[in-house]
Amino acid sequence: MSIPTTMRAVTAPSPGGPDVLEVGEFAVPKVESGEILIKVEAAGVNRPDCLQRAGNYPPPPGAGPILGLEVAGEVVHTGGAATRFAVGDKVMALVVAGGYAEYVAVPETTALPIPDGLSMEEAAGIPETYFTVWSNVFDRGGLRAGETFLVHGGTSGIGTTAIQLAKAFGATVITTAGSDEKCAACLELGADRAINYQKEDFVAAIKDFAPGGVHLTLDMVGGDYVVKNWKVAAVEGRIVQIATLNGPSEANFSLLMMKRLVHTGSTLRAREVPFKAEIARKLEDEVFPLFADGRTRVVMDRTFPLGEAAEAHRRMEGSSHIGKIVLVP
Repeated sequence: MSIPTTMRAVTAPSPGGPDVLEVGEFAVPKVESGEILIKVEAAGVNRPDCLQRAGNYPPPPGAGPILGLEVAGEVVHTGGAATRFAVGDKVMALVVAGGYAEYVAVPETTALPIPDGLSMEEAAGIPETYFTVWSNVFDRGGLRAGETFLVHGGTSGIGTTAIQLAKAFGATVITTAGSDEKCAACLELGADRAINYQKEDFVAAIKDFAPGGVHLTLDMVGGDYVVKNWKVAAVEGRIVQIATLNGPSEANFSLLMMKRLVHTGSTLRAREVPFKAEIARKLEDEVFPLFADGRTRVVMDRTFPLGEAAEAHRRMEGSSHIGKIVLVP
């Protein structure tokens, strides 16, 4: 297969709004030992991409300036020690950077085969959200069957994934969203209670629905939600923080102490390759069967051409989307 020396890719040469995004010409990445080169057919758009573009989430050292954390496409070259995938295989992969491009090189261990029946666009919406949810809800958060689980932002990529996986593994699922339409979408995905935070006090609503409290909360909001999450938590409940879109919190820790809560958090992007590879293996073993029997699916919002990445970011930041936004080169 002939591989060009240059490719189109999207960067943010200076921090700012969506209009700072530019499509430029870059060298096709070199493939190191243990890596595969993917010809990108679709790339997921995520909140961290918007934060990076705005100058608030710099890539790890050595990651390069090209945006994008998840891709799906075809293997076109393999480096030494990469033995699982062959040229021509269709794969999806979690990447540290470089997804908004025509080609990307990734460690083979963080790539996965595409489940049967999924389109490239759907596959590109899996890695960032499913890796994040599995790592934080099941590994770090320890969600168990029979527990009550709360996820904020139920129609985000993380939210739609968390609702489906938590429900598939036997939890009672509560979520918040910003409109009746979004709440209806959450219920359709399997949520047991969807709260329109524009109309209801979610603390009161959750206490009414689950008097015993929430065993595990996945939160990406931060700010005043921190104390609210503690208020609805069960005694010895857990909260996992994966973002702080509403900024820092000035929380009084007395409630956390009285309820014996565990409030932890994590970021995934800068974690080492073996850590991500272990999540990949767990997803293949535990989650892939759920795609086969229809208990989980990728909720798609819209696709945009690579050259319209700015429009994709506007849609993401406008919060009108339900599910994944994807770029196609």
